[in-house]
Amino acid sequence: MHDQPTTTLAASGGTRAVLRLLGFSLIGLIIFFVPFDIGGRNTILLDHAAGALIAHARPLVIGVALLLMAYGALAPWFDGSWRRTAVSRVFSVLKVIGLALGAVHLAGLAPAAIQAPDMLPFLFDKLVLNLALIVPLGSLALVFLIGFGLLELVGVLMQPVMRPLWRTPGKSAIDAVASFVGSYSVGLLITDRMYQQGHYSVREAAIIATGFSTVSAPFMVIVAKTLGLMAQWNLYFWSALLVTFAVTAVSARIYPLSRLPDQGRPDPQLEPGVGRLRSAWLAGVTQARQAPALHRALLETFADGLRMAAAILPSILAVGLLGLLAAKYTPLFDAIGVLLYPITWLFGLSEPMDVARAIASGLAEMFLPAMLLKDAGSLVKFVTAIVSVSSVLFLSASIPCVLATRIPLRLRDLLLVWLQRTLLSLLFSIPIAYLAQHLGWL
Repeated sequence: MHDQPTTTLAASGGTRAVLRLLGFSLIGLIIFFVPFDIGGRNTILLDHAAGALIAHARPLVIGVALLLMAYGALAPWFDGSWRRTAVSRVFSVLKVIGLALGAVHLAGLAPAAIQAPDMLPFLFDKLVLNLALIVPLGSLALVFLIGFGLLELVGVLMQPVMRPLWRTPGKSAIDAVASFVGSYSVGLLITDRMYQQGHYSVREAAIIATGFSTVSAPFMVIVAKTLGLMAQWNLYFWSALLVTFAVTAVSARIYPLSRLPDQGRPDPQLEPGVGRLRSAWLAGVTQARQAPALHRALLETFADGLRMAAAILPSILAVGLLGLLAAKYTPLFDAIGVLLYPITWLFGLSEPMDVARAIASGLAEMFLPAMLLKDAGSLVKFVTAIVSVSSVLFLSASIPCVLATRIPLRLRDLLLVWLQRTLLSLLFSIPIAYLAQHLGWL
């Protein structure tokens, strides 16, 4: 992030930097946001690629998924990371359970109760196999979207609205967009580093960590695929972004986030005589010029994508199954759903209590609402897809990641923020869904 670009950067950027900024960013935008009709399916290229591999190389994909799960489940025990915190110990055990579940499912040895079509088979086929491909492939695609200046350009343009709307410094615009488009792990890594270096106050770091560090765009593809919304991908993505940022603007102003200490550095000013648009362009060109060679950037982010997939696959299988079993056989999510029911009932959603309890299950794992409501009407599915992302926090991954940072947030604070965000997400997303339905977009 270059808060004070100089006018000499335009000249020093050169034609090559401009071509990198425009060309690579355009590739990223096409990969993530332009749907193509191939083989009768109208979806983005990332989804086409994953679908083709699963259809034509299924044994290979299963092998890759199992290798990633094995690495993710065993690595904490070999590198000692399981000892770090109580949460680390719990999830290290859950990852081993997830690996075992994958093995017994493929061997056909799972008990009948969890081998039902909507249990282990659904989790493995629809989530594990897709994630094993889309997270690494998506990490490659993200290089084009966020590695060559587009993020910096957007960040500078966003500076005037960050402080008034989200109570965070202008420099956090890049962090916020990277956290939303990239992944919670990448976003939290940036946020934690900025906090430790003194760029953010406690409150600013907490707002960004709990307000923007969503699942990545590739994960959103999985949600959309599960709910049959890939035909409305662009409507879904931009609605989710709008709702997420709107909810964060509210949650930043209410307890517990509003009560956190807020001693931070003042925002730097633009260089005198340099306009905002020009500063944004210079920041983008500078990043494009300084970015590593494409092959090196692709290799580094692909490795990160593999590590992320390995960490998340076994825990998703274990926590996802526990969540499905809890939803089917216990009143746990009914109890939490009671807190959400007034909104789903007031807005006239079909089966409001079923929707409320399914949305409540997102606290355990953000994919659970999509699994539980995959056969609902289009309006409910659209709301579910947005709320799954805009709630941000869930116990299977993002909450342990936040607790692992140096940002002093307690588990009870995070649970309260999750409830606030979920209620606000419903309030904001349901009217958008009704409007989209009225306009014939759903």
